Amino acid sequence: MNNPLVSPGLGVIFWMLVSFGILVFILMKWGWPVVLKALKEREKTIGDQLNAAEQVKREMATLKADNERLLNEAKMQRDEILRNARLAGEQLIEEARTKATVEADRIVENARENINYEKLKAMHDLKNQIGTLSIEIAEKLMRAEFEDKSKANNFVSRELENAHLN
Repeated sequence: MNNPLVSPGLGVIFWMLVSFGILVFILMKWGWPVVLKALKEREKTIGDQLNAAEQVKREMATLKADNERLLNEAKMQRDEILRNARLAGEQLIEEARTKATVEADRIVENARENINYEKLKAMHDLKNQIGTLSIEIAEKLMRAEFEDKSKANNFVSRELENAHLN
């Protein structure tokens, strides 16, 4: 097993160490600063993005609270509008009911007045007819009773004596 890769000689180890040292020196001089700068930029970018995400999260919470507040205000306004509309409807119904009651009372009162007027008119007409009939009957009775002149003169004399003149 004399493989030089498995058991290297002292010269190979020396040159390997020198090559490794040069590589480390080159990397430290020109490679590490670039890598470290890239890592710092990456770290800064990630930090800025995290800060931006936190800011957006706060803004979203504020917007959500504002939206909830606006939604609650809109619900309250809707409830108030509905309540006002309900009250206005009830008021219109009550006004219509009152007007209908007043109109019905007025119609009933007019009907009563018309009934009373017609009743009085009918009674007046009836009295007139009764009076006319009474006069006609009395006239017929008197003609039949006083066909005789002596009876008529006796009746007139008797009535004149009974009558008291003012």
